[in-house]
Amino acid sequence: MARRPRNIGGTGEKEARAILRYAHISDTKARQVLRMIKGMPVAEALYQLKFTNKRAARIVEKLLKSAISNAEQKGLDVEKLYVKNALADRGPILKKWMPRAYGRATPLRKRLSHITIILEQREEA
Repeated sequence: MARRPRNIGGTGEKEARAILRYAHISDTKARQVLRMIKGMPVAEALYQLKFTNKRAARIVEKLLKSAISNAEQKGLDVEKLYVKNALADRGPILKKWMPRAYGRATPLRKRLSHITIILEQREEA
C-alpha cells in the first residue's frame, strides 16, 4: 500500500515554501538546526544560521534564502515573514561497502533527507 503525502501547508496566498530533496545529511542532524529556527522572523533566522557551527546550518541557510525569494515572487512583504514550519523527512539510504581487515567488509549507510521550510506573512495585531 502506498503512503499518502501529508499536508504540510505552504500553498496559501500568504505563504511561501521551499523544498530540498535528497539533501546529503541525515534527517536527525537537519532537524536539530530546523528546530532552532522554527517560529523566528526570517532576518533573525538567517542571523542564527550564519553563526551556527553545524554543517546542516549551511544547507538550511541556502534553503531559507530560496524560500524568501519565492515569497518575494508571490509579492509578500519580506519584513513580516516568519518561519511557520520547518521539517526534515527521511530520504533514501545509499548503501556502500567499506573494506576492513582480514578480507571483511562493513556496510556504510549514507542517509539522505528531504527538507521543507514554510514561511508565512505575519499580520499586524
